Amino acid sequence: MIVEGVEGPVLTPGQDGFEEERTGFNLAVRHRPDVVVGATTPADVAAAVRHAAARGWAVAVQGTGHGASVPLDGGLLVSTRRMAEVGVEPSTRTARVDAGARSGQVVEAAAVHGLAPLNGSAPHVGVVGYTLGGGLPLLGRSHGWAADRVRALEVVTADGRQHRVGPDDELFGGLLGGRDNVGIVTAMEFELVPITELYGGGLFFDAERVPGLLEGYVAWAADLPRSMNTSLALVPFPDDPVLPEPMRGRRVYHVRIACTAGPGVGELLVQPLRELGPRLLDTLAVLPYRESASIHDDPPVPMPWAADNAMLTGLDSRAIATLLAHVRDEASVPTIVELRRLGGALADAGPHASLVGHRSAAYMLAVLTPLEGPDTQQAHRVLGRLFEDLTPWTTGRFLNFMGHGPHADHARTRTAYEPADLERLARLKALHDSANTFRANTNVLPVADPAPEETA
Repeated sequence: MIVEGVEGPVLTPGQDGFEEERTGFNLAVRHRPDVVVGATTPADVAAAVRHAAARGWAVAVQGTGHGASVPLDGGLLVSTRRMAEVGVEPSTRTARVDAGARSGQVVEAAAVHGLAPLNGSAPHVGVVGYTLGGGLPLLGRSHGWAADRVRALEVVTADGRQHRVGPDDELFGGLLGGRDNVGIVTAMEFELVPITELYGGGLFFDAERVPGLLEGYVAWAADLPRSMNTSLALVPFPDDPVLPEPMRGRRVYHVRIACTAGPGVGELLVQPLRELGPRLLDTLAVLPYRESASIHDDPPVPMPWAADNAMLTGLDSRAIATLLAHVRDEASVPTIVELRRLGGALADAGPHASLVGHRSAAYMLAVLTPLEGPDTQQAHRVLGRLFEDLTPWTTGRFLNFMGHGPHADHARTRTAYEPADLERLARLKALHDSANTFRANTNVLPVADPAPEETA
């Protein structure tokens, strides 16, 4: 098939490279497009969108393959992974990245100049998708949301036109937190922070030997300075010889630490955690920032999974008991539970009118269920029951950690926004994409004047 104006590869089902191009990081979400355009320039993206719009096709975008939620069924998939250039300007402490650039690339490029981006925990995740979803950084309590550091965006709207927008443009704010609802971002410019090292690593506890670890962690995390960034994961490790011996076959609490105040302050702050019980491993040390990915050590291998999340107002004893009861009762469906401490700079008002919501939340809870073994429907039911029972403590959801299927429908997507922001995004959608061309995503419907029930 010929897509006029496209210089990159154009692929259809059955052609070499088609399967690779349509496959994302979550193997449970597979796009099924009629055409894939492997964009090499913003002009390719614009031409692809015009081609699809002229035929009434839906359009989806995929960069590094992370963040997929609603699979495209027919239509056109724009793959931006070939657009991966990264540039750093040390005099202004800024970076410019193309749509397919990964976080690890920016970390390396910035480190040369004693700078760092507000990246997340995994270096293989795409910068643009991560930031447009809000961007919850490894150092978020110290420096705030990644979306708040963006200075300019280059975007293709549903009419196939290219734009460059900044904070004075309403479209700019609608993209930051709105992801790809109102356009495909082809490049982004954002601020960097002056940091070269941190005190960080992990504390690992056997969940059976330290049964009160979660309660102790929540008590410890209640009153932390902004310099302390932390999260906790409860992970069922298989009995696999490739794993460190202390972890094999155990359910392990992994407490992650990233402290910007130096090792002296860091050691004092984590001492109460070390007193909670015996540790399987303790890897806390001074790290060059370019090694910060080792703190979470997120696996880079694609796999199928179901997931959901909640932004929590807090965690009292009843909420903790509810969470732990579900984890124990659903042993037949393995789940990875992650609790990220929010607050600090994440609670500050943003410098521009982005759509990043629920800034007052105290925690973000994310639960992931691998789908390689358990029944898919059962996995979704397990997640549904857990988050339904946590409703009394839930203020909404975080876009970047939403799953797929029932966990990314219209009703669930609306909970990621404050009511006024949801209205604003719906109006922007009506203005820039009234046909809902960009709908294979965490989708907000285009409504010029949303009815009250649509913003509830």
